[in-house]
Amino acid sequence: MPYTMKPLSCDPARIKGMSERLIISHYENNYGGAVKRVNLIDEQLAQLEFDKAAGFLINGLKREQLIAMNSMILHELFFDGLGDQSEPRGPLHETTVRDFGSFARWRAEFVAMGKALGGGSGWVLLSWSPRDRKLVNQWAADHCHTLAGGTPILALDMYEHSYHLDFGAKAAGYVDTFMEVIRWENSEHRLKALSGGGST
Repeated sequence: MPYTMKPLSCDPARIKGMSERLIISHYENNYGGAVKRVNLIDEQLAQLEFDKAAGFLINGLKREQLIAMNSMILHELFFDGLGDQSEPRGPLHETTVRDFGSFARWRAEFVAMGKALGGGSGWVLLSWSPRDRKLVNQWAADHCHTLAGGTPILALDMYEHSYHLDFGAKAAGYVDTFMEVIRWENSEHRLKALSGGGST
């Protein structure tokens, strides 16, 4: 069954520091493009005779499927994370302090990772590691180099399409703006579902 675009989960006219034009373009062109790409690749795979197809063709299609699928999923998480300025509360705040030493330490690392990707491509993800039962900041390129077994609860898109219309080459300004509009409530719900209640 083909994938469809999820409705935009944030109000693009109310993201402080980011224009409605930027948010809509990102949603329609990049997220929408990923959804279309997944469906096209799935159609090609459905018609492929795997026992006769060349290995490079199978590898190429499956690699592109993974990239497109994760681009779709991470973009949904990115838009879910945008909203009004807030701070993490309760179990999410407690877990962040436990796993990073302080919320300020987590924030400094996350911001530094985003700024280090400026001019490049990739994602900065706050992910839950079920293996270690803790939160980790992780770098991800190609939409798919993620922590094995981990599940992201917050995503910062550092591909140029996510900021260039508003910020040009000033990726650091975009990172600072993102940090001021995180909708922590959605991350709190995700952590609770993954960890069985948050701080453990």
